[in-house]
Amino acid sequence: MKFIFPQNYDFSSKLFGFIDYSTAIMDLLIFGLNVLVGHLLFKDITVQIIFFVIFCFPIFILSVVGFNHEKLTYVFRYLFKYFSNVRLYLFYKE
Repeated sequence: MKFIFPQNYDFSSKLFGFIDYSTAIMDLLIFGLNVLVGHLLFKDITVQIIFFVIFCFPIFILSVVGFNHEKLTYVFRYLFKYFSNVRLYLFYKE
């Protein structure tokens, strides 16, 4: 069986079919950092689990759903560029 893909079709391999590899690696780094911080701050395992869920679940949901199927790394890059070069223009009418 042969499949014909149009020239403008963007084929990208994804982990489990719905998350990009770069986003998955970034998620793993963020989750590992949260586990480390939770382990250093709290000794009780239930508090560590609650800390992990509160800070990692929204990031995971954003990486799966995304912003118009944009990679999460690109979204963070755009946000960083915007916040590093914020220009506020005020115009006064006379």
